[in-house]
Amino acid sequence: MEWIAVNLGTIAVLVLVILAVILIVRKMIKDKKAGRVSCGCNCAHCAMAGTCHYKNKKPSEKRS
Repeated sequence: MEWIAVNLGTIAVLVLVILAVILIVRKMIKDKKAGRVSCGCNCAHCAMAGTCHYKNKKPSEKRS
């Protein structure tokens, strides 16, 4: 019990960081399932231009 009392601040910060990461990942998963993207949608300067917004492409252009 003494170890917990000495490290209470560190444990509290760790719990908050873990909670924040869990909430961020959960939001990203929900957005992905809803078809939303996390980028700014300015594909002109993106190295992945044309690969992340495959829903807007014709069926013949989709990647498998």
